[in-house]
Amino acid sequence: MTRQHDISREALPQEMRFLLRDYPRDAWPENPHFTRSIRNWMGAHQSFRQLGEIARGETELYLTKGRDPQEFAARFAEFGNLLVRNLHGHHTWEDRKFFPELEGADPRFAEGLEMLEGDHAEMDALLDQFTRQGNRVVQLVTLDEGQARNEAGLLHDLAARLEGFLARHLSDEEDLVVPLLLHHKLRG
Repeated sequence: MTRQHDISREALPQEMRFLLRDYPRDAWPENPHFTRSIRNWMGAHQSFRQLGEIARGETELYLTKGRDPQEFAARFAEFGNLLVRNLHGHHTWEDRKFFPELEGADPRFAEGLEMLEGDHAEMDALLDQFTRQGNRVVQLVTLDEGQARNEAGLLHDLAARLEGFLARHLSDEEDLVVPLLLHHKLRG
């Protein structure tokens, strides 16, 4: 049965945290089953957080005239593209390969993994808006810089929403998945 989950939640629902109590975040690095593959997966998450921060920060610099328009356009295009492309690839892999593996290891996590997949669908919609607006602003920098500045406010709002969404989603994902991996000694 598919249950609707609140994508605007502030944290992982309490009922999905039962293994987190046995495997608290601050003890993960010392756990012998906290393998390189888990560290790499979490490293990808950290890079998404950083790219989201860069996208928002570059837009802020442009809006406050702390960044040359052409330099902003080049940097935003580069880092925004990295964020969107890598994020799409990462969560597609999670939905198609990684999450089914985890659900097979522990069916109690089906609801939590379904919640994360729902986040991914919401993230796709937000990434689409972010991409469209980002492309528009980058193109307008060359065509009509005044209009680009007018449009950059919406881009900043989208970048800030994306940054906040990523912070919550990636933390939820780690709090749900890492204890499961450690408990079942997976990905070693």
